[in-house]
Amino acid sequence: MIPDANGHVCRALTIAGSDSGGGAGIQADLKTMHQFGVYGMSVITALTAQNTMGVRGVVETDPAFVAAQLEAVFSDLGADAIKTGMLATAEIIATVADVLQAQATGPLVVDPVMVAKGGTPLIADEAVELLRSRLLPIAQVVTPNTPEASVLVGFDVDTWDGVHRAADRLLNLGTEAVVIKGGHLHMQNTFPKPWRVPHNQVVAVDTVLYRGAYTYFLTPRVESQNTHGTGCTFSAAITARLAQGVPLLEAIADAKAFIYRAIVRAANWDVGHGHGPTDHGAEVTAAQCTLEPGGAYLYDFATWTRVG
Repeated sequence: MIPDANGHVCRALTIAGSDSGGGAGIQADLKTMHQFGVYGMSVITALTAQNTMGVRGVVETDPAFVAAQLEAVFSDLGADAIKTGMLATAEIIATVADVLQAQATGPLVVDPVMVAKGGTPLIADEAVELLRSRLLPIAQVVTPNTPEASVLVGFDVDTWDGVHRAADRLLNLGTEAVVIKGGHLHMQNTFPKPWRVPHNQVVAVDTVLYRGAYTYFLTPRVESQNTHGTGCTFSAAITARLAQGVPLLEAIADAKAFIYRAIVRAANWDVGHGHGPTDHGAEVTAAQCTLEPGGAYLYDFATWTRVG
């Protein structure tokens, strides 16, 4: 870690579950934060016995011990930014919300983890409403993929109209910004606007609703089975950048570039026999162009270029 000019070491806290396979959860978050030069801290909400083939078992942390971990971190270390990941029960969500509302903390990134890559549910049905009502109103940004967004808003998010309506619905719950990740969307490059994208380039599009405008971040789509923990890594990267004081759109762009590089670098890895991890040692890059709300930006493995 490199202190800033005032001697301050930027700190980020992840509140999430442990992944024994190392590709997602607390493990992915801490690796990512370290790669961004941020001191990472953790509050463990659940232990999972899992590998690249799937989840074999889950032991949830007692809510009182979740609170004890949070209070231990805040009473001594503090946090410049915080993210939540797997919050399995309504009781854990209520505990986290209670403590965060009582603390003077940095910005909150909510990654609404609901299902493991192999299909195992990671949140109780009754906890979803509490996530909506207690966590989203205190978040700076929420980062669902389209299946998670569908659960949160109560309708299928599988078209551009659905993406926009879902983002608007989530913003109305109180969060400052919404990122709907496009990795699950396969719409054959049918875009909401005529962007300048090469006709033969298939892209994955993340949609950001922030400051009254939709902003789009595009990367080439990578065909890979090694995508375990992509959502955790992406949200951890945003959190790290926010901890460093980077503006939100820039933080999202840097995180999108990082997870794209991480997927590309791990595409041919032989780690496990199922959905393998991404490369948390991928290079961190900073946005090289001015990012304006309402624009569309394409990443080419080196820089962001405005295409719409």
